Amino acid sequence: MTAPTATRSAIPAGIWVLGFVSMLMDISSEMIHALLPVYMVTILGTSALTVGIIEGIAEATASITKVFSGALSDWLGKRKFLAALGYGLAAFTKPIFPLAPTVGWLVAARFVDRIGKGIRGAPRDALVADIAPAHLRGASFGLRQSLDTIGAFLGPLLAIVLMWLTADNFQTVFWIAVIPAFLSLGLIVVAVKEPKRPGELRRVRMPLRRSELARLGARYWWVVAIAAVFTLARFSEAFLILRAQSIGLPLMLVPLVLVIMSLAYSLSAYPVGVLSDRVNKVMLLVIGLALLLVADLVLAFASGLAGLGIGVALWGLHMGFTQGLLATLIAETAPAELRGTAFGMFNLVTGAALLLASVIAGALWDTAGPQGTFLAGAAFTLLTLTGLFSARSRLTAPRQA
Repeated sequence: MTAPTATRSAIPAGIWVLGFVSMLMDISSEMIHALLPVYMVTILGTSALTVGIIEGIAEATASITKVFSGALSDWLGKRKFLAALGYGLAAFTKPIFPLAPTVGWLVAARFVDRIGKGIRGAPRDALVADIAPAHLRGASFGLRQSLDTIGAFLGPLLAIVLMWLTADNFQTVFWIAVIPAFLSLGLIVVAVKEPKRPGELRRVRMPLRRSELARLGARYWWVVAIAAVFTLARFSEAFLILRAQSIGLPLMLVPLVLVIMSLAYSLSAYPVGVLSDRVNKVMLLVIGLALLLVADLVLAFASGLAGLGIGVALWGLHMGFTQGLLATLIAETAPAELRGTAFGMFNLVTGAALLLASVIAGALWDTAGPQGTFLAGAAFTLLTLTGLFSARSRLTAPRQA
């Protein structure tokens, strides 16, 4: 078996650059998003249900946008331009956060920022699939996800340090977060080289037509269906932050929740990606779901910081076992000329599920408390495991041409 170190050296440079682009933007975004839920609840007085609705709508907006940007990248036969456009929109939105005078401005900024995420997401993932050799596709997605998630824990860590240095000055932290966003934009514009479209690849005139969507195949749609039910079980990470606050974690240390989660996520994503190129992917998904089930149960009954830390770490591990793997399955099951559309539809369906999950989680939080929210997540996880076992033969069947 090839060692992960040898595999890393074989991964194309473009994958590494896209990983660092993601990392820088995630540092910027998570410096802000790690503080927003607490800022809205404790400073602006919004309810947990409102936070859930805002988070769900923001992520669903990104997912809807991904459908059209992914299809457009298939129609154009170009991925980099749309990915750079999305990163640019997100970068130019970041200064709104420190300048926002009301919660309405914050919601609008979050909304536009997620549109930028939506524009870049599907073309970028399709670009990763285009650049990566077939035998290193799992490792490539795992590496990009791992670098992305390094940003996701560095961002909250920086937020903690800066909140301490500035005596809880939210605006100063938000201004500093602008810097890595523009570094990310510059890197993708200058350093990412898009491979030429193969001449023999079929041209797609209308990627979202029913006949084209049918070409994605039954195995692809089974992956999407399993991912949708799975997403119902893993509502927005904003509720991990609120759980930390409910247990009594000091305001300044609340972003530490995302640091722990993202550290576990980043450390596991690449090794799992390498492993997925060599072993049964469905069993790795089962392990990921089992980790989520245990995380939900631990977070439901945690009464102290130790339990909180274990639950959050398990949540991060389940993300490392599943997110890059689902992306790899989408890349493997979709035709090359429809990869952008495939990632777009995948994100549309899972984004709608995330909106529903976040609203349900917020409503449960306000009526049944944190325990009800995480026990509901455990129930959805069991449902997903049941579906995964029943569909495992369909997920491993070869794609029909």
